[in-house]
Amino acid sequence: MADAHSPAAFVVPAVTLLAAAVVAVPLFRKARLGSILGYLAAGLVIGPFGLRLISDPSAILHIAELGVVMFLFIVGLEMRPARLWSLRKQIFGLGLLQVGVCAGLLTLVGMAGGFPPAVSFVAGAGFVLTSTAIVMQTLEERGEINTPPGQKMVSILLLEDLAIVPLLALVAFLAPAVTGVADGNLASRLTAVAIGIGSIAALIVAGRYLLNPLFRFLAAQGAREVMTAAALLVVLGSALALQSGGLSMALGAFLAGVLLSESTFRHQLEADVEPFRGILLGLFFMAVGMSLDLSVVAAEWRLVATYVVAYMVAKAIGIYAVARLTRSNHGEAIERTVMMAQGGEFAFVLYAAATSAGLIDGRANATLTAIVIISMVLTPLALMGLKYLMPKDESPSLDGIDVADGLTGEVLMIGFGRFGQVVSQCLLAEKAEVSIIDNDVEMIQAAATFGFRIYYGDGTRLDVLHAAGAGKARLICVCVDKREAADKIVELVKAEFPLAKLFVRSFDRGHTIHLRNEGVDYEIREVFESALVFGQEALAILGVDQDAAAEIAADLRKRDAARLEMQIHEGIQAGMHLMHQQKPTPTPLTEPKRKAKPLNPEAEDVLSDETRFSG
Repeated sequence: MADAHSPAAFVVPAVTLLAAAVVAVPLFRKARLGSILGYLAAGLVIGPFGLRLISDPSAILHIAELGVVMFLFIVGLEMRPARLWSLRKQIFGLGLLQVGVCAGLLTLVGMAGGFPPAVSFVAGAGFVLTSTAIVMQTLEERGEINTPPGQKMVSILLLEDLAIVPLLALVAFLAPAVTGVADGNLASRLTAVAIGIGSIAALIVAGRYLLNPLFRFLAAQGAREVMTAAALLVVLGSALALQSGGLSMALGAFLAGVLLSESTFRHQLEADVEPFRGILLGLFFMAVGMSLDLSVVAAEWRLVATYVVAYMVAKAIGIYAVARLTRSNHGEAIERTVMMAQGGEFAFVLYAAATSAGLIDGRANATLTAIVIISMVLTPLALMGLKYLMPKDESPSLDGIDVADGLTGEVLMIGFGRFGQVVSQCLLAEKAEVSIIDNDVEMIQAAATFGFRIYYGDGTRLDVLHAAGAGKARLICVCVDKREAADKIVELVKAEFPLAKLFVRSFDRGHTIHLRNEGVDYEIREVFESALVFGQEALAILGVDQDAAAEIAADLRKRDAARLEMQIHEGIQAGMHLMHQQKPTPTPLTEPKRKAKPLNPEAEDVLSDETRFSG
């Protein structure tokens, strides 16, 4: 038996946890049951109610919660302040509506079972708080965090993180009414709320004025390990600051990520935190599995089974109703319902507070905790069932397709659609060494039949860009057909590969202004030049002299470039909608071989911008 203070006392549990994860997770993934269920099962087997290899799951759970904290930090890095502001209606509208409706339904379920209103409310409110870890991990594995449905779920989770504060306050208010013992006055409770608000304000001020100077100073010293330590310090310090203010640690880490989302160090921070996030999040799921008290489940199995079903069904009804009420389609509503119908880790905090306040006893706490954990275990299984009931289009097989790895071309082209195919012909005609990546498997297979060797790779991922040779390329051509993907690639390239020239396909005038502001070396709107040539030929067929038609096109190109520069420097994007209200005075085209005339002022703004014509 190892001494409690010897290294073996710490190494043995660590080896046990790692071994359980290494064995269980691959087996569950191979059986297509998912990694989350593998971690939960591993925890249950080695925990105090299984093989008893680990006897104190609560201690591990406290450490493992840092995985959720770091996960939320990384999500915050992807959520810039402007983007978070754009989600305010979803956070405080959709999120508040779902929490309110589900809390009401779950309280009614408890009261229908004969429990007092206050106890029913606390039990139901705990179950309302969805598992951030399960939902975020599932969204990440599917690559859906940044999709519109994913953003709605993220918004709801953020509101639930905020809701833990008023819910804990409500527990404090309800306790004297139930127990008859006052545990504080109104002033002390209001002080607690003020402290919570103050801690958020202090974190925002510190993040805005201290974090970037700190990382600039550390980067100048060239100590990589200190940068990693600083990244962990920011994550854990922010989490601790908000926890001290009565809020959740996850919310603190998320806010720190948002504050650093526009920093030049954001990609480095993400790379430093990612390894810790992955292992700790897995440890969290294992700790949840270990926390399932099988003796309570066995003794109260009828009650536990009844309320697992009743709570999940009631919450599912609330989530689906809110989703449909807020105009989500049936498929999106069903997916959100299944993914969010379980309880979550914050329920443990709320139930512990209710036990301390005397609202519920220890036995009720253990029963409610078991209900929440079983609901978390059932969620991956429910998602599997949903996958079979509502199957999505499977991605094509990558058999026979080369994946980008170790490429060294002097030109890296990202995207091989219609635009990229034409660009590649110019480069290949001069024997330029070009590496091409795309994530459309069917297009790659079709290109191979014409002798093109295209590698599979998602250019919005930093690891793929490294594998595709972005660090060695003289020129990176972004030819993708989605604006969001182009913007993400530009952001990564400017931050990680600043020495490479960056050419980007633009989608419209607004996108051009954005790319110019980002500092790309060259951009071109995908339809502008072709539209000018089209218009020039149209003039010719109507009898206008070829030289005159070319002069008109050149004049339009010149005027457009001048106006574009003005808009970039003066920021006149918001007024572009006024163009649609102006009426051009058409120039007569009936006289053949006429000289090109200056466009009249009324027509100038309209004819110099292709956005007038759905381009």
